[in-house]
Formats: sequence, structure tokens, C-alpha cells
Amino acid sequence: MPYVIAAPCIDVMDKSCIEECPVDCIYEGERKLYVNPKECIDCGACEPVCPVEAISQDRRVADEYTDFIEDNRRFFTEMLPGRDTPLGAPGGSHKTGRIGVDTLMVADR
Repeated sequence: MPYVIAAPCIDVMDKSCIEECPVDCIYEGERKLYVNPKECIDCGACEPVCPVEAISQDRRVADEYTDFIEDNRRFFTEMLPGRDTPLGAPGGSHKTGRIGVDTLMVADR
């Protein structure tokens, strides 16, 4: 997984990263944004525009946020509350629009 969005994004969701992403791989949950690991091209355009510094490469995630590496993957591979199937790799967030739910880890914070 090239880039991960961690806890500082929760309840902030500035969305500057969505505007900068050239491949449309950042999806909107209810309280947090998520990078699709199958769609991200590891360009890094999202990282410097995040005003709360929530985005980093998976191998550079701060120790206190390492659980977000797996949680970010879960957003796409596991069924989210209220959904019948995993989101998978739909080919861009503009195709899906706002997802509107989060992983259980984020929803419980």
C-alpha cells in the first residue's frame, strides 16, 4: 500500500488530497478519507497538501498510527457497515461518490 491516511484526518477531511490525486484513488468515508492501495500509483501528490499531515507512505507511518495501514486496506477489502459487498477497486472515487461509512476502527473512535 503506497500511501495511508491516519487519525489526524478523522473529523477533519479537508479533501485537498482528493483534488491533487491524479488517479482519483482517495475515497470519502463518514469521518475519514481512505487511499485505495490497488489504485494508488505512489506519486505522493496528496501528502504535501494535507493540512493536518495525516498522509504518509505506508513504510513511514508514525508508530502511533501503524494500525491505520491495515485499517486503510480493510476499507476496500472487507464489507463496510450497511454494504452488501466489499468496495474493492471500483476505478476511482468519482465513480462511487461519497461512501459515507467508515471502518469499525474509525467509527469507534
